[in-house]
Amino acid sequence: MDATLTLRDSRNLAWHEWGVAGGTPVLRLQGTPGSRLSRHPRLDVWERLGLRVVMTDRPGFGRSTRLPGRGVSDVADDLVELLDHLGLDSVPVLGQSGGGPHVLGLAARHPERVRAATVVVGAAPLADADLPHLVGLNAEAYRRIRSGGWNSLHALLAEQRLALLADPLAGLRRAMQGAPDSDWAVMADPVWQGAFAHGVREALRAGAEGWTDESIALLTEWDFAPEEVSTPVVWWHAWHNANVPPRAVERVTGRLPSVDLRVWDGCGHLESFHREQDVLADLLARAHKNCCQQLRVSMAASSPR
Repeated sequence: MDATLTLRDSRNLAWHEWGVAGGTPVLRLQGTPGSRLSRHPRLDVWERLGLRVVMTDRPGFGRSTRLPGRGVSDVADDLVELLDHLGLDSVPVLGQSGGGPHVLGLAARHPERVRAATVVVGAAPLADADLPHLVGLNAEAYRRIRSGGWNSLHALLAEQRLALLADPLAGLRRAMQGAPDSDWAVMADPVWQGAFAHGVREALRAGAEGWTDESIALLTEWDFAPEEVSTPVVWWHAWHNANVPPRAVERVTGRLPSVDLRVWDGCGHLESFHREQDVLADLLARAHKNCCQQLRVSMAASSPR
């Protein structure tokens, strides 16, 4: 299923369904830059779990209309319109890398639509002290935001976009200078390479403007406070993550009202390539538990006194 929804404000939202038709719906929010086609490289994982995985292009990526000046939580309203269109009430939600903050934004703005929430190597606002611990592109992006704002960052990402479109793997290797060995091992996997190239080419088809908008929204202070996220969150991170340093994550998770931070040792940002099934099984178990609890509360409330 690959389709486009016209939103209430007349923008387009492109979306795609993967996995098993009629399976358990999961809303999966990909990293940055990514698209509705930025799937996990091994689709059999989703099929074995019986999942119907819904993914979207965020504003300015793929076929989704750009929303200049947007924040992180602005995307939440688009996601709710899509859930309404699909007839889905509340769903388990997983966000990876740049998708992680969007999970939190959805949970802050529309908590009733999130049955369970998982963040995997999620992005976080950066500080000057994080610069020595970042891969090359992320460090330079942060410097550009600080020194020249949107225009300076856009010039950098427009150049990087051309490199990625011309040769996705060479462009990625240039961006990932400073990443740990475990990330380079993942990037050498042919199956991973094919999925990455497919997803990023679609993401950047329209230009670098959406990438610039999203990077500023993610790497600077968010348009919602972590304290607003009442939904319990499981956050998986990697100790040697050079895309999102653990100290940046700790600044966010320290403000979340209910979070279980689970750290993988000896690996980097791309570790979820090896962990997809375990992460999703945990998300589904928590979603099932929450559904049962809600059902018991509903039945107790409707029982005669």
